[in-house]
Amino acid sequence: MEKNNLKFTKYHLPCPMCKSSDAFSLNKDGSGKCFSCGKFVPSKDGDSNMVQDNFSKPTTQFVESGQYAPLTDRGISKDTAIKYGVKVIYDAQGVIAQHKYPYHISNEQVGTKIRYVKDKDFKFQGTMANTNLFGQHLFKEGGKYLTITEGECDALAGYELLGSKWAVVSIKNGVQSAVRDIKENIEYVESFDTVVICFDNDKLGKEYAKKVAMVLKPRKARIVNMPTGYKDANDMLKQNKHSQFTKAWWDAQIYTPSGIIRVSEKQKEFIKREKKSSVPYPWEGLNKKLTGLRTGELLTLTGGTGLGKSSITRELEHWLVHQTEDNVGIIALEEDWRRTVDGILSIEADARLYIDHIREDYDDQQLITLFDRVFSKDKVFIHAHFGTNDLEDIFSKLRYLIVGCDCKWIVVDHLHMLVSSMTEGDERRAIDNIMTRLRSLVEETGAGVILVSHLRRVQGDKGHENGVSVSLSHLRGSNAIAQLSDTVIALERNQQSEDELEARTTKLRVLKSRYTGDVGMATSLVYNKETGRLSEFVDDELLNNQHNSVPF
Repeated sequence: MEKNNLKFTKYHLPCPMCKSSDAFSLNKDGSGKCFSCGKFVPSKDGDSNMVQDNFSKPTTQFVESGQYAPLTDRGISKDTAIKYGVKVIYDAQGVIAQHKYPYHISNEQVGTKIRYVKDKDFKFQGTMANTNLFGQHLFKEGGKYLTITEGECDALAGYELLGSKWAVVSIKNGVQSAVRDIKENIEYVESFDTVVICFDNDKLGKEYAKKVAMVLKPRKARIVNMPTGYKDANDMLKQNKHSQFTKAWWDAQIYTPSGIIRVSEKQKEFIKREKKSSVPYPWEGLNKKLTGLRTGELLTLTGGTGLGKSSITRELEHWLVHQTEDNVGIIALEEDWRRTVDGILSIEADARLYIDHIREDYDDQQLITLFDRVFSKDKVFIHAHFGTNDLEDIFSKLRYLIVGCDCKWIVVDHLHMLVSSMTEGDERRAIDNIMTRLRSLVEETGAGVILVSHLRRVQGDKGHENGVSVSLSHLRGSNAIAQLSDTVIALERNQQSEDELEARTTKLRVLKSRYTGDVGMATSLVYNKETGRLSEFVDDELLNNQHNSVPF
């Protein structure tokens, strides 16, 4: 018989050409070949043609040493070994030293993967290029179930665990090559009614199980959720956990990509969903439009510079403290916590306590009484690091306020201070990022978030300080503000009006209401210079004028 000159190679080396992490085989003479991209690297001694030919030309001339026997180190029976053509080689002490796994193209064996038991090293004989999945030649196309495992031993184990009834195969070159292996044999794989993916019970195995499932037709793939404490199918076989494996296999769920839900499975969640907390606004005009403030929603307050955003925010913070039993978290990026506390207590006192000469009219006991009326219930939490605008830090604080401090309401003042911390000119992209994260935080936690945002400067002679009507297009920086907010309320005021009352009157225009669809002018708030408070100016004609109230 002709001598077999095939070279033995160590596996799991990175390919210098295609960067595959484990597909490059290095020969003893220094030559090598990548089974992923097919590139051949000749040896330095010039003896490359023989090696290249041996790699590229499939052959059936395998002189297989070894014998059929139970894989006692793996708990696999002799019958299963014979079924899959797996042989073993014993060492001098009669202990299994090698497993030999045959690889085929159709029904022709063209290569062998040799696994060394002691050091768990792999070597190849022959070629692995264009071979089928391990065990594929044993099972006809078009069956009911096909199970795909991460390794050869798991395929043998899975076959036994399932009573030697269903087709079980393995990917060829490790989990990171799984998608390529499946694509190369996609017609065979998809010929089965159901494909059950049974990869290792670790992070990488779970990750690539989903990637393989995405390659297949919708609803074709099911993914086994391996019982806790078991690494893989072979681990379960060795521990004689036949029934547990079978149950996990039958319970395997049809893979559905993240973000896609099966509505029929959501009935109980729909019926028993948690009701959102709701509180009316302090101003009746907004209640008519919006029917109140709700948790689980993102409210954006916007307006030009000096139009009263901070005053309205203070009123809302004070209102939430007194009108709900909920905790309130405040992140004011342009002011120290003392200024925030002064502002809220000024609302409580109906006096501008942040002005020194007014504060001097109150003795310590009066200030303590005011403080306790608002803060004694330990419901208010304030971010106390003025000037710290690192985005990751702020979002970690936001999450802590919601989860750690159980805040149902969060006030963020303001958006563009966050933007300034992360961008060197690309404001739109920065806002997209921040709004997406805020939206995700609202959806995840169910908190109600009140966000203060600025307006871009309008074209023309008149700016927002002159009472220009605000539209969604005036939001500064990005469409994401409008798209991802549930409610957008704009402030309008003509600061330059010669009419003193008009100059102190802020109009609230609802630009978006996802909940009610009711938009348009809502109400007017008059600023009292003596108390610093905002009082609603009820204009029946204004409130009843709904001609511009159309869904967003």
